[in-house]
Amino acid sequence: MVSFFWFGSVSSSKSHLMNSLINEKHNTFFTRNCPGSSRTRLLMDRVVEIAWYCPSGKDTDTFTDCVAFCNLHGDAGDNETQMKILTEMSSKYNKKWSTVLKLEENAKLQSEEEEQLKAEQTQLEQISADLQATAFGLEHIMREIGQIYESCSTMKKNKTDLQFNFSSLPSLAAEMMMSGFPLELMDGDAAHVPLIWISAVLDKLNQKLGDQRVFVLSVLGIQSSGKSTMLNAMFGLEFPVSAGRCTRGAFMQLIKVSEEMKHHMKFDYILVVDTEGLRALELAGRSTRHHDNELATFVVGLGHLTLINIFGENPSEMQEILQIVVQAFLRMKKVTLNPSCIFIHQNVSDVTAGDKNMEGRRRLLETLDQMTELAAKYEVSDAECFSDVIKFDVQNDVKYFAQLWEGSPPMAPPNPNYCENIEKLRKTIASYASKSTGMRLTHLCQRIQDLWEASLNERFVFSFRNSLEISAYRRVETEYSKWTWTLRSAIMKIHTKRHNQIDNEVINEIGETDLQNELEEKGDEVKQSMLEFFEKDTDADILIQWKTSFEIKIKELQENIVRETKRKLNEVLQQRELKRKIDAQGTHHENTLLEKSKELALKLKEKASDEKILKKEFDLFWGESVKKIINDSPPIKDIDILKDVRDLVIDIHESVHADTWKDIRNIFTVQSYSDYVQLKRSSGIIKHLKNVYKAAKEKFGIKLSKEDETQIRTMITDVSYHTAEMIQSYNISKLGYNINCIQQLTDYIKGRITEYEKGPLKYVFKREFFIDLIFSIFKRLNKTFNDQHMMFREANDPDLSLKKKREEYYKTFQKYCQGATSAAIFGEIICQKLKEPTEQSVYKQTARDLADEMRSNCPSLNGNRSNLEKHILKRLAEEENFHKYIDYIHDPKDHFKSFIRDEVSQYIRDQFSVSVQLKMTQNIELLQKKIMTTAHESTQHVQENRGNVEVWLKFFTLKLSDVLIFSVKDFSGLKHADVDDFKLLEDVIRTELPPVISDIRREFSTDSFNKKLDVNYRSDEIVIDHLCQCCWVQCPFCNAICTNTLENHDGDHSVPFHRPFCKLMLNRWAVLKWREEMCLMLNHWAVLKWREEMCLMLNHWAVLKWREEMCLMLNHWAVLKWREEMCLMLNRWAVLRWRCLQQVAQDLQGRSSDISKVHLKREEEDYM
Repeated sequence: MVSFFWFGSVSSSKSHLMNSLINEKHNTFFTRNCPGSSRTRLLMDRVVEIAWYCPSGKDTDTFTDCVAFCNLHGDAGDNETQMKILTEMSSKYNKKWSTVLKLEENAKLQSEEEEQLKAEQTQLEQISADLQATAFGLEHIMREIGQIYESCSTMKKNKTDLQFNFSSLPSLAAEMMMSGFPLELMDGDAAHVPLIWISAVLDKLNQKLGDQRVFVLSVLGIQSSGKSTMLNAMFGLEFPVSAGRCTRGAFMQLIKVSEEMKHHMKFDYILVVDTEGLRALELAGRSTRHHDNELATFVVGLGHLTLINIFGENPSEMQEILQIVVQAFLRMKKVTLNPSCIFIHQNVSDVTAGDKNMEGRRRLLETLDQMTELAAKYEVSDAECFSDVIKFDVQNDVKYFAQLWEGSPPMAPPNPNYCENIEKLRKTIASYASKSTGMRLTHLCQRIQDLWEASLNERFVFSFRNSLEISAYRRVETEYSKWTWTLRSAIMKIHTKRHNQIDNEVINEIGETDLQNELEEKGDEVKQSMLEFFEKDTDADILIQWKTSFEIKIKELQENIVRETKRKLNEVLQQRELKRKIDAQGTHHENTLLEKSKELALKLKEKASDEKILKKEFDLFWGESVKKIINDSPPIKDIDILKDVRDLVIDIHESVHADTWKDIRNIFTVQSYSDYVQLKRSSGIIKHLKNVYKAAKEKFGIKLSKEDETQIRTMITDVSYHTAEMIQSYNISKLGYNINCIQQLTDYIKGRITEYEKGPLKYVFKREFFIDLIFSIFKRLNKTFNDQHMMFREANDPDLSLKKKREEYYKTFQKYCQGATSAAIFGEIICQKLKEPTEQSVYKQTARDLADEMRSNCPSLNGNRSNLEKHILKRLAEEENFHKYIDYIHDPKDHFKSFIRDEVSQYIRDQFSVSVQLKMTQNIELLQKKIMTTAHESTQHVQENRGNVEVWLKFFTLKLSDVLIFSVKDFSGLKHADVDDFKLLEDVIRTELPPVISDIRREFSTDSFNKKLDVNYRSDEIVIDHLCQCCWVQCPFCNAICTNTLENHDGDHSVPFHRPFCKLMLNRWAVLKWREEMCLMLNHWAVLKWREEMCLMLNHWAVLKWREEMCLMLNHWAVLKWREEMCLMLNRWAVLRWRCLQQVAQDLQGRSSDISKVHLKREEEDYM
């Protein structure tokens, strides 16, 4: 950069000297000798001009490098500010470059110099970025004007320091468009279409011109392929042109159709849309692919005809972008599109290129047709080829242009052949345009709005390179679901085995390393499956980009499920002692009865043939023995959870009266929580102000914002979920009910409320909130408590448990009377004690097998959570139950669980005779075989080691400890030392076990399947554990659920789609209006609006940028949009279906609202 100044009075002209250096034949700078100039240079005084000299690489060049000349008009002594700026710019930039070049010249740099070089290069890059940021043009002024208009329009009032009415701003922009100036359609820095501003400008244009028809011609192409140059040459426009990224965003310019051409056209204006180049190097690392795909979709969709500019003969770059455009168009159900395109190959000098590239063009069309067919399959469309979506004739719609310059730039003249090509293209465009009626300006405004909203909704599609990549990613998701299920299924088997060993007292501690080692085999299988999938799949070259990320996810999942299993097993270990005492009491009762019945049998041995006497004596003995056991055992009383809760609350809040319980509300159905809160008190408020505050609060109350209502509802849902989990961990069905459970749950709920109030809130909860929350939660959980308590009672109440086994005891008594040997009796007792653990083992194994089968055969459960949600929405639509839909929105996790339980129950009922019963039979036969084999091995072991019955029993129970909860302690108190015929013992077990197995099989039924199982081992809970162990954080605006498969995951929350959102506008009446593309919230005059890479938040004129990868304002929510059109349609359909609008408004907003019937009718027609 070279700057020229003059001081004082100089006779010669420095501008003339500079012109001679740059170009002798052209006056680059304005001089005193130029026509129209004067010596005073009134208009040019103090102006700084800049011009560049670009060498052509020949010997005749004056300079060998590019040189920027800065010329200050006027005396430098009188213009110190300009001189200072130029001096700083020249010295700073050149000094930095000199430092870098000097360091690079040294062949071997020391480490310190290398670091210095990097530091200098970093500073150079920053200076370069600062220079780019200083770019300023008319488009920046118009952009600021547009933002001023949008903010004022949102607030519906002028900004205080604005000296004119903001409503006049669109008129100014419309006048500029009419005068031939281009208007920025898409913000080049934010890649955002300001719909409010553009709509206002087009409305003003409509008022000034009338509702004229326009033909939209757009251009698209790779960066520096000559798009703007072509438009300028074709229509005499002045779009900026240069190397690199000269056009940013998209600009539209009106061209009036001449009177002579109007006879051939059916429109009045051509709207030319010029766009920035794709694949820009300046955007590297800033979601270039997404930016390009979105821009291409918007531009192609907007234009009646799109000129696709390609530099050279190879169209591969544009081919991939067009595939994404097609897929996006197929997903845009709301926008009616019928675009056309012409391919233009720039810089092709061979006149025979068209004929030579015929085969290449045919293959291009084949590829586009194949990708269109693939996209149509996924998007449920009837499109069969590329031309069904974008009109294109491979024979006539491909043009080849000669290079622009004839010779070597920069001094070369334009190429006449290029001009001829431009003229032919103009005639082709005129031919296309003559067949089109264009569209009216009012329709153009709506088209821009619909297209941009639809484009924003398709962020899932835009993040991919082409349609094949989308298909490949969906396959990865399907395989990932299979891999995770394999690991979860394996850890379930390990958990069951370890649980049995803990109950049998085989192991006394659980090590995480041991669990990892047991899971290692399945983990290796999954890794091998992943390796084969990513390396041997037909699209392996595409899949490789996701290989690392999915390997990390699988590794994290494996670590998480091991930690979770260890936690659960440690809980079992902690509860084992209490459970052992409870089980020991029951075992003692049973074995005592056996011993006493044996003593009675010895007395009645001579009367064994008289059945009546034996029956009478046994009945008398049984009645007395059971009565004594019942009297000696503490009774298991019924429980009243709500009474215990009420007593605890009264202990906490002594001032609570009996009348309080009559006013308790179900907090899960409350529409607004404003009645539950009061403002925090500040210690700095003086006494009389406190009185004023109190009076105003009592009169007007507090109105919570939508965000506060959502936060409170989320907290309530989370507390409810965790209390339900805590109840399961108490294992009441095995350990019994204790009021300490209620105390712990109450303390937990109170602690969560206290923790919540410590946040940055302006309010605290009243006492009524705590009381209503506790009672609402325990009313929900009341059935769970009672069911588990009933299971405990049935298993441990002496009267109930012994009554079930009366017949078994009588048969044993008869055999004692008949003189059966000790080995025979002991074998029968073993079979009787095996009945319950065998039954439990069969049901548990069958539940796991069923869960595995449903993961393959049940359509709603055989995919990932997105597939599950699709089926949930379908069910909601079929049932048409409004309250279920609201539960799904406000409490999604519980709704998902409820849906899975319903699906599993229905599957068991439908498939019981076909599949369930068959699996149970197979499992019980395998278990029977294992028991008999173990009995034989135990006999062999005793014979080889000359052991006694204790050795036999210990070996037998230890061998079965992996599959049955069955141990030596089950025989404590039972005398069996006289058993010495182990061969007979084995034969008795072989004989008596089949009837026991038959008894178990007779009880197989759909009703018994879940009743016989602990809740944690049921099939529905296994599937829930697989599909619901994930992130459940909801979007604060639309309540969509984060789809990450890990709880407490790193990085942002993300969703494949955001739900349509009801926005409430209060004037005289409320209007609920659905938005497809964004969650738009109006709170006073704050506007939150989704953008491609940012959201513009206008709140006291504050502009907050949202990044694609991180959303600071939304608690780390990634801005991802719609994925499944089905979900969109069902969400929108739901509210349209329930047009009982008072109910909708009250439930969603907590107030009555009237809704425009006209608007709803239009929405229903569009989306039904």
